[in-house]
Amino acid sequence: MNAKSGGFSASVNAMYDRAVGLMDLSPGLVEKIRVCNATYTVRFGVRLRGSIHTFTGYRSVHSEHMEPVKGGIRYSLAVHQDEVEALAALMTYKCALVETPFGGSKGGLCIDPTAWDAHELELITRRFAYELIKRDLINPAQNVPAPDMGTGEREMAWMADQYKRMKTTDINGNACVTGKPPHAGGIAGRVEATGRGVQYALQEFFRHPEDVKIAGLDGSLEGKRVIVQGLGNVGFHAAHFLSTEDGAKVTAVIERDGAVTNDAGLDVEALQAHIRRTGGVKNFASGHYVEDGASVMEMDCDILIPAALEGVIHEGNAARIRAPLIIEAANGPVTSEANEILIDKGCVIIPDLYANAGGVTVSYFEWVKNLSHIRFGRMQRRAEEARHHVLVNELERLSKSKEVAWTLSDGFKRDYLRGAGELELVRSGLDDTMRGAYGAMREVWHARNDVPDLRTAGFIVSIGRIASSYQAKGL
Repeated sequence: MNAKSGGFSASVNAMYDRAVGLMDLSPGLVEKIRVCNATYTVRFGVRLRGSIHTFTGYRSVHSEHMEPVKGGIRYSLAVHQDEVEALAALMTYKCALVETPFGGSKGGLCIDPTAWDAHELELITRRFAYELIKRDLINPAQNVPAPDMGTGEREMAWMADQYKRMKTTDINGNACVTGKPPHAGGIAGRVEATGRGVQYALQEFFRHPEDVKIAGLDGSLEGKRVIVQGLGNVGFHAAHFLSTEDGAKVTAVIERDGAVTNDAGLDVEALQAHIRRTGGVKNFASGHYVEDGASVMEMDCDILIPAALEGVIHEGNAARIRAPLIIEAANGPVTSEANEILIDKGCVIIPDLYANAGGVTVSYFEWVKNLSHIRFGRMQRRAEEARHHVLVNELERLSKSKEVAWTLSDGFKRDYLRGAGELELVRSGLDDTMRGAYGAMREVWHARNDVPDLRTAGFIVSIGRIASSYQAKGL
């Protein structure tokens, strides 16, 4: 992925430069916001299988305009410094856009997680965490990692436990990482959060008919044809919620070994089970297999969801993309060059710094939960139910005093009388966040003739908030 061979960072910076060119900021502040503050590189050894294996890891801190800084840790052989720094920059802009009180950070370990068994991976993870913890690059008040590609709840639980072993008196130790399992200090709804955020982003987009019209579409999500590139955690949950709750049709899924298509709509749950069982989409009974998976992104559809790696839509294939609406569930799937080609074609892109912010938003909720040491809903849920019972009982009493009695349905009473638990509150908070952030973007998009797309609008909103934070500090 590159901005004329400059790498991922150059592509992010090109988008940044496009936005700041439309803003009235001093050159010094523009440079301060752009640069990555620091990157720590660690090379550590772990004795495995009778010999010492050396691993290379990174943790980049892009901006400390707010602390702690926040960002995932990914495990992949493709991890390198440029990628980590670019992802850290995106985290800065993402957190500012959705108003989570974090600076941007990112981490990575150059490793194939499938090459090691669970015990070996735990030893590697704990040693990596040790190297970061002793430099305060994992700390609830300074730097809070989360899962990313190749990591999940298990790895976060190992890291949190390692932190608490080393910092035995830190009462807020559970807040050192987010994305933990619910039984280990996590929060309900975190696993689904990024995919759920993609759904909420699309729902909000379709609430604005004028925006939908710009994309050459109409109506609602009902019946819209969706292509998903990457059926990992994010892609699966986005596809699952859109198809089961909004009536969209997932007509194609692209994976490492190719793609599978079905114009009538794929059974996403069955396909995920097939991938887990066989390692790919090939031979899935309810779809047509296409060996050249990348070509399927160029098929006719209403919504394209790139949900895997950066740079999959680039200068070489952007002109052939036929989707009128692209939502970036992955980080950086559209290069800066491709972005220009697509915008010129009239394609609407819902950008990554907004579209996949569901993960960091719910991570924020988990961090707050860990610092407050109480789960959401515990104090107020039964009080809400009691108040609702008073209303229902009074309505039913009044109905019996009339000549023609009426009753409330059992379904209504069940739904109304149930107080909101943690999952409902998390989803409500995420939905509110996605609506608010989209409103801030579209206001800039529609108010200024020199802002051609949502990405530029999102960057302008984010950079403006970061600039205000630095200026308040006296910079």
